[in-house]
Amino acid sequence: MIPAVVGSVMVPAAMVLFALLPGKLSEARDFQAARPCAEVGGSAVENGDCLATRPATVLATEARPRGRDAAHWVTLGQDDEDLPPFRVRLRGEGPVWEKLAPGDQVTVATWRAAAVWVEAGNERQDSAERPGLGAVVRLAVGLALLIVGSVLLRASGWAHRRRAVRAPAVRARQVAVPAAATAVAVGIAVAAALLIANVLLALAVAAAGCAVAWAASARLLRRPA
Repeated sequence: MIPAVVGSVMVPAAMVLFALLPGKLSEARDFQAARPCAEVGGSAVENGDCLATRPATVLATEARPRGRDAAHWVTLGQDDEDLPPFRVRLRGEGPVWEKLAPGDQVTVATWRAAAVWVEAGNERQDSAERPGLGAVVRLAVGLALLIVGSVLLRASGWAHRRRAVRAPAVRARQVAVPAAATAVAVGIAVAAALLIANVLLALAVAAAGCAVAWAASARLLRRPA
């Protein structure tokens, strides 16, 4: 019952993650393809589809409690005094946020009106609004949930059929081999999601990894102990 219940939760959770992916992945691909505004012109600049940079002055930094972590904010003033200050939430404490102090000069990169990173000297730190990371992690987690949940559901059905026909007790290798194959399949799928920019290629690699791992598992189980 436990594998069936857990699998029944994991597979729908993966489906929900996948349903939320298309827009985020499309945005991530657009951002990865963005070029500096100095190299392009026309509609890319007008619509903010290029990477723009501008100088700014640090006015204040603030760390707000956020669950077990903290949200790291920096308030920046613009060179044009007619423009209001703006705030950027950075990811983590370093390497930029922990060194900032009021009066420091930084460079801010923006894409589609959102600040995507802040540079201070030779250091750069991404903002929480930078596209890409969340979508990639969501894809990796979704693939892991789908693979493990599917295996648990299949294992539950297999165990139920064995009980129905009063099959012999399950041997250790009948559990260890599929578990190892599942771990390999999850590792390949997560690595593909994190390392391959093309989504369709990442899914194809994940599917191929699952097929190879489970085919090897079935072949090992058919061999005499």
